[in-house]
Parts: sequence; C-alpha cells; structure tokens
Amino acid sequence: PPPGPRLGAHRETDKATARGSRTVAHRGSRRVRAAPTRASAAEAAPEAGAEAPDKATEYEAVIGIETHVQINTNTKAFCKCSTTYGNEPNTQTCPVCMGFPGTLPVLNGGVVRKAVTLGIGLNCSLRNASKFDRKQYFYPDLPKGYQISQFDEPYGEHGFVDVVMPVEDGGGERRVGITRAHMEEDAGKLTHFPAKGGKPGYALADYNRAGVALVEIVTEPDLRTGREVAAYGAELRRLVRYLDVGDGNLSEGSMRCDVNVSVRPKGREEFGTKVEVKNMNSFNAMSRAVDFEVARQTEMILKGREHEIVQETRTWDEARQCTVSMRKKEGLADYRYFPEPDLPPLEFSEAFVSQCRAAMPELPSEVRLRYRGLGLPAGDIQVLVEDTEMVKYFDACLEHGDKTIAKPLANWLTGDVTAWLKSDAGNAIASMPLRPSVLAEFVGLIETGVMSGKAGKDILPDLLRGVVSGEDLSESESEDSDGSFATVRALVEERGLTQISDPDAIGAIVDAVLAANPDQLAQFRAGKDKLKGFFVGAVLKESGGRANPALANEILMRKLKGE
Repeated sequence: PPPGPRLGAHRETDKATARGSRTVAHRGSRRVRAAPTRASAAEAAPEAGAEAPDKATEYEAVIGIETHVQINTNTKAFCKCSTTYGNEPNTQTCPVCMGFPGTLPVLNGGVVRKAVTLGIGLNCSLRNASKFDRKQYFYPDLPKGYQISQFDEPYGEHGFVDVVMPVEDGGGERRVGITRAHMEEDAGKLTHFPAKGGKPGYALADYNRAGVALVEIVTEPDLRTGREVAAYGAELRRLVRYLDVGDGNLSEGSMRCDVNVSVRPKGREEFGTKVEVKNMNSFNAMSRAVDFEVARQTEMILKGREHEIVQETRTWDEARQCTVSMRKKEGLADYRYFPEPDLPPLEFSEAFVSQCRAAMPELPSEVRLRYRGLGLPAGDIQVLVEDTEMVKYFDACLEHGDKTIAKPLANWLTGDVTAWLKSDAGNAIASMPLRPSVLAEFVGLIETGVMSGKAGKDILPDLLRGVVSGEDLSESESEDSDGSFATVRALVEERGLTQISDPDAIGAIVDAVLAANPDQLAQFRAGKDKLKGFFVGAVLKESGGRANPALANEILMRKLKGE
C-alpha cells in the first residue's frame, strides 16, 4: 500500500495541505496497471554488454529512501492481536484491526516508547504534542478503507544518520539527512496468483499483518549510488537492532525500503522525473536495482527519450535482474487526510523522552568511534559492529586481557572464529563454548611469544569445542576430571606447543640443520639465495614448529652468512 506523506526524497507539491502545515509531498496517485511483459522491460533496459557512453558521466543520480520499520511489540498498534510472524493466515485479527463498525482503536503504549527511542537514535527533533490522521484509500489489503498514520505533525523530523560509505565511493562517513519519522499501522499482505490457461488470475489476502505498528522513515535525497543506498539500509538496520525496536528482517517484510531514483545533469538543482523502485529483499538487491534504474534512465536521456521517463512505480525482478513497470502515476493522489477522530492527541513529556534516552544502549556509530580509538582496522570494525552479540563478546574479551591485544583479537574473532560460526547455522557467538576469557588468554599467549600463530591455529578448533573451560582451578590442577583444561597455557604445555624463544636453543637447532645439509649451505653461500626458504622450512621442522619465527629467521641468516 502507498506509505504516508513524503517530504524528503524528491519533494512534490500537493493541492491539499493540512492546517498550519508546510507543503507535504504525497505519494501515490490513481493506479494504472502496466503489464510486466518481457518486451516492455527489455525496451527500456540498457543493452546487455553495452558500455555506457562517455557522456553518461555528465549525469548524476539523486536518490532518497522511504523505509517502513515494523515495531516489535507483542501486540498490534491499536488492538490486542498478536504480531507473531508466520502463523496461519487470518488467525491474528479482530473487529478493531478489521475495521468493523462500532469498534475503537486504543494506542499501544509500547509502540510510542519504541518509536520515540528510534527517533532519538535517528537524531530527530521530537514533537512532544502531535496527532494521528486518517489516510483514505481503497485497496484489498486495507480492510478499514483508511490507514491510521501521521500527516502534518510527524513525531520526529530533521534528523540524520552517519553512514560508513563503501570504499568504491570514497569511504569514510557521510551524513544522510532524515526528513521525518512518523508512526502508522501496516496493511495486510496480498499474494498474487497469475492466470493459467483459461483460468483467470486471483489474489489471496492475509490480514495478520494489518494493524501492526510501523515507523516510516524518510530521508533527504542525499544518496547517489546503489552502494550508498545499501550502506544506508544496512546502517539503519543496525540501529533498529541495537535499539531493539525491531528485527529489521528484510525477507520477512519487517523492514521494507522503497527507493526513489531520478537522474539529472551534474550541476543542475532541479530534479529529474522520479521513479520509485520496490520489492527488494536484500541490500545487495537494492544496490543492483538502483544501479540498473540509474543506467536505464541515463541511457534514455542520452538517446533523446527523456520525455518517456514517467513518474511510476517499478518492481525489481530478481530473476531477470531488471526493474519492471508496476503502475503509472497520473497526477497526485488526494488521500483526504483529516485528524483521527477516535484517538486523542499524542503527547509525551520531556521526562518520558529522558527515560527513553537513558535506557538506550551504545549505538553503532558510538561503538565504531570507540573501536577506532583502539586502533582497529576499518574492515574489522564493520564486521564487529554488524552484530550486537559480537560487540558484547569482543568487549568481554578485552575485560579479561590487556587492550594491547585489541587488534590481534579482532583479527582472530573476525577471521577464524567467524568462519567457524558460519560453518554451521546452529553456531552462535552468544552460546559457543569458547569463552571470552579463554580467547583473550589465547591471543595473549601468541602476542607474548608463548606459542606461535601456527600452533594457535592448530589448537583453536579444540578451544571452539570447549576443551579449555576457563574456570579457576587450583595450581595443582591443570586438567579437570572430564579432560578439559583450566587454561590455554595448560593445554599448550600438555601438548608441547610452547614456543622456543631461547636464542641458544634456536642456535643449536640452526647448527644441526646446517650440519645436516652441507651441500645446500655451500650453494647458498655461492649465491643461490633461493635456498633460504629451504633452510627456514628445515629449521621449523627441526623445532617441531615451535621456534619463534622472527628470532629463528634472524639467527638463521646470521649463521648462513657465517657470522
């Protein structure tokens, strides 16, 4: 269903204005179905394999996003029906959310708390007194014939999100403006079945979702590429998950992004004709859909067909990797907004806002800033910050070790440990047997030279299975009764994996290797430098892989040169 009013991405002027409001853009319009035929899609699509003309670089895309975030309360926005996903169709409905005559909506207080928390996270200016409005339109997935939304008085506006941009687009952070955030209720879900043979097509309606609380977030038209769009979407989902206001699951529709795309010559202030792209169920699909749409519009402009770019809604066809026209928009729709007569004004105090703010956790941008202070590489930071459980685990490791291990700890956690987590869907960082204290000790032993990185890779699988308990045992007990070890050091010593860092001991190993290979030694001293690798391998083998690599290499080179 058409979402609420839009101020940000591509402003438009509507004939209808609300009392005392500034001009607000309306989405929508009368819908004219356009058949998504292969011919019509191919006609407007860029030619496969064709290189973009040089003149294409003279144009730029202007992109804004409207995102609907489902709020994860147990019950719907205005009734007590469950919001559980995946139950049998039409089993979570009641007279209120189905719009029966004589019923009255009652606002869910949990929705307001979570919406305000999200507004704070979006750095919005909050409106302490606002109202709900009825947005009138008729569509099979809207049982009431109207949607309870917010029109001219959104509860939050003029915010921003700092987004880490892809390296391909210059990297760094960019501030994306948030025009508004408003509360509303979701519509039902239609499942379409196409015509087959002589049987006509039809659609089935599931109203379990009707009435579920949403926050619609509208950006300013600050984005320029598909990668930037995907980066913004990923950052917004992180924020939603960190704040625990929703699960941000694109595949289940609990976070849905509609992208508005236009193309204009660089340097021109006026926007081109806006096209809306919908139905993208991953950030990767969003990136590809936007890039395709930008290329399609740019090619039409270069071919003198700019007049054929019309305001419309297009859907992303994943199978064919192209956008396809869904419906044209002829003029602007008049949704006949008026204040919702069955709900009182929405008011919340500064004390309430302060309570919401005080209960908020550390946000993704704040975690990134803290990790930069530890000297972590940008790539490792992004992997860590993606998951709140990963952040908790990493921080717990640092509590058990010196902060000087932060960089190697991040390397092990985002590398080998993450690979193990991905190897089985049942693996989860919050429940894995490898305790933070154990991983901290493991990394510390490698960094202090007690064992080598190679030995670390050898024993890590055992640590992931919980061979080291990490529990405090008496000094006389290095091994528990069940075969597990109290510390990583105890395991390393038991298996004879402690690294040899004594110069005299390593010197003796090198002497033995040189004595056993006189011919190779003579060839090396005669100028065959490639034999250095042979001797390095021989020393490591002689030491059982336990020789300190840096020290062994230094002593080996000195003795190879006869010093």
